[in-house]
Amino acid sequence: MPLQELRHSRSGRALVLLPIALIVAVCVVDVLAPSDVHLGPLLVAAPALTAAFAGPRLTALIGLLAVGAQIFIGAARGVLATENLQAQIGALVLVSGLIVLSCLFRERRERQLTESRTVVQAVQEVLFPPLPRHSGGLELDSLYLAAQDEATMGGDLFAAARTLDSTRLLIADVRGKGLPAIVHAALLLGAFRSAAHRRPTLPRLATHLDGSMRWEYRQWNPPEAPDTEEAFATALVLDLPDREPVVHLVVCGHPPPLLLSAGHAEPLPVKRVAPPLGLGQLSGDTVYTVESFPLRPGDVLLLYTDGITEARDERGAFFPLSARAGVWAAQRPDDLLHRLRDELLTHTHGRLGDDAAAVTIARR
Repeated sequence: MPLQELRHSRSGRALVLLPIALIVAVCVVDVLAPSDVHLGPLLVAAPALTAAFAGPRLTALIGLLAVGAQIFIGAARGVLATENLQAQIGALVLVSGLIVLSCLFRERRERQLTESRTVVQAVQEVLFPPLPRHSGGLELDSLYLAAQDEATMGGDLFAAARTLDSTRLLIADVRGKGLPAIVHAALLLGAFRSAAHRRPTLPRLATHLDGSMRWEYRQWNPPEAPDTEEAFATALVLDLPDREPVVHLVVCGHPPPLLLSAGHAEPLPVKRVAPPLGLGQLSGDTVYTVESFPLRPGDVLLLYTDGITEARDERGAFFPLSARAGVWAAQRPDDLLHRLRDELLTHTHGRLGDDAAAVTIARR
């Protein structure tokens, strides 16, 4: 039925009354008005208005009603056989047909776009699956906001993997934007998933990830290619044992996590920061140092990318993550990310300058 083209919304079904009311109003006024007043040409607005919220079938139906109303007006005023009215009817039929044709093209484009988005979403779910809600004794939750309109993935990424007695996590921010950043993000995720459960230590895992980033660039570029084009990513690599209230991490040029505990939030006092992944050999062999911090039951660890801390409002002020996180410290981990998302979008008026990602880790 034509009404099904209103996208099954109450507001859409109510909108169809507008062109019908317009047709009725034009008919009543034109029949009762003096002979030198003609409102019939206004009937073309009815199918044009319908096309704004409905598909081609309903638009065609409203167009037919408009043509029928024009014929009714001509018959009521006794001018149906005049050339002027016949020209108005012909023009109304022509314009209504063009409007319906444009609706058909628009519907076709929307269908193609929907199919493309479905494919993109399926690829994303394969390449970038969401984090598990539970791992060992941990509760995990994640948030991703893409800066590019209609995008669902960019250069920020996170992933988790299980070892025999711990959970390992990666959060990273790949340099650049668009498709190249997504390609490098997929490469980094694949390297992490393939090695996280096999590399016995975090330094070896970080070395493997760094080498994967460098190899991807060097295998397609000559040795003399400038390093300014080389891909890299800031990252945190974490290991959380199942039976020990501690978190071990290696920091590769990434912002340190926030520890939310006892109603306040503080960044972990990281002392050793390695270069971003992909830049590990710029100054010789990089030594990846593991630092350990307590993570007790009730504590929440908030990982994030700089798309959050560097988000600006209309005055250019950065989003105050540390201050706001202290207010959220009493929230449940899943509620915390909802608050973060809402306040971040409010701060930026829904316009992020960069992709933003966050992960919460809590011990049960």
